Amino acid sequence: MTRDGELSFRDSVDLMFNRAVRLMDLSPGLEQKIRVCNSTYTVRFGVRLRGKIETFTGYRSVHSEHMEPVKGGIRYALSVNQNEVEALAALMTYKCALVETPFGGSKGGLCIDPRAWDEHELELITRRFAYELIKRDLIHPAQNVPAPDMGTGEREMAWIADQYKRMNTTDINGNACVTGKPTYAGGIQGRVEATGRGVQYALQEFFRHPEDKAKAGLTGGLQGKRVIVQGLGNVGYHAAKFLSEEDGCIITAIIERDGALQCDTGLNVEEVHQWMAKQGTIQGYPSAAFVEDGTYLLEADCDILIPAAMEGVIHKDNAANIKAPLIIEAANGPVTFGADEILRTKGVVIIPDMYANAGGVTVSYFEWVKNLSHIRFGRMQRRAEEARSRLLVEELERLSADQDLGWTLAPGFKDKFLTGSDELALVRSGLEDTMRTAYQAMRKVWHERDDVDDLRTAAYIVSISRVATAYRSKAL
Repeated sequence: MTRDGELSFRDSVDLMFNRAVRLMDLSPGLEQKIRVCNSTYTVRFGVRLRGKIETFTGYRSVHSEHMEPVKGGIRYALSVNQNEVEALAALMTYKCALVETPFGGSKGGLCIDPRAWDEHELELITRRFAYELIKRDLIHPAQNVPAPDMGTGEREMAWIADQYKRMNTTDINGNACVTGKPTYAGGIQGRVEATGRGVQYALQEFFRHPEDKAKAGLTGGLQGKRVIVQGLGNVGYHAAKFLSEEDGCIITAIIERDGALQCDTGLNVEEVHQWMAKQGTIQGYPSAAFVEDGTYLLEADCDILIPAAMEGVIHKDNAANIKAPLIIEAANGPVTFGADEILRTKGVVIIPDMYANAGGVTVSYFEWVKNLSHIRFGRMQRRAEEARSRLLVEELERLSADQDLGWTLAPGFKDKFLTGSDELALVRSGLEDTMRTAYQAMRKVWHERDDVDDLRTAAYIVSISRVATAYRSKAL
């Protein structure tokens, strides 16, 4: 229990799983096989820092190996514990199945406050943690492929990849041992923004379906929709930035750990992000009202609520006060099982975490494929596309001149049409296609089955069915 009468994150995941499998025809043995975590490795290691030995505790959990390698991030936080890591590993299994990436589910974590150590110290800690995992094949291109999570990023992934290659000098696919790397170290364009971009694509797809909007009591498109974002880390920042700058949403509040900013006419997300980067806090930002108790704004009036930080921020104590008709879970597990029950009863539509934040693992899949193929996406076809497009444009211009048709191409059209698809364009295209296809699989179950009244249950049913099919093919 995390608070009075409230279930832990692990229990919430298990109960949401139970709610779905009650509606499925699985044998008890297969159901149990999918439910349980296959293995969890706990490591305690020492690093000499500041003149003494510091001991750290880390975890790497493998939930399901119905497909390999298994995939899942590594987070750095003082809250990391075995139950949390195992719950996150289970979510990764279901997430990968839902968006049809060929991975099983895994997760890792190190119980550490990354802000308490300088860069050199963090590198020593990360390399030693990676060493402990690598020597047990818990980091390996064909078996277990980590990625960034809360408290980690490109820098840590580059250290891990380098450590793997130092220990496996003849592995030509060494770069594929981890994803989320910087582009100069074998990463892929669009990975940093991927989870936030996926949230944007998920909302765009939701708003394409009138029946789905009607269930949330919403009409029209994203233009002008009032949005509250909780957490302006990597995911929340990119989601809010893209939704405001590209889709015309109005970001009326941003909630952070040290308070919140509120502005009914809309916050400039980029300006707030720059202020936080320079000041280390949102306090003092001049163009919005500061609210000391930021969690209070979770209950403020808006059209879309985006919890994009920690799990369990919407719970039984505040769920009844939530006014947003649509919640999209950019974080893992931000709505507890108890809160989910209350919100469903109220008619709130929740776009679940296993789908909403799957942009990261989707683009990680693209990066893994890139590393295995040893070639940048777009390198072979980009100029061929441009040459073919140029032939078409030149022929149209010739016909116009010869026939004296009196028409010209619209300003800017020619340059856009003649630009071939580079890596970033291909990554975004693949991500959008993945998010749209996965949403359609969920909504099909949501609308066609009378016993399914929410997207989360629909997502679990789709995912578990795919995992079950994989296990059956292995004669398990």
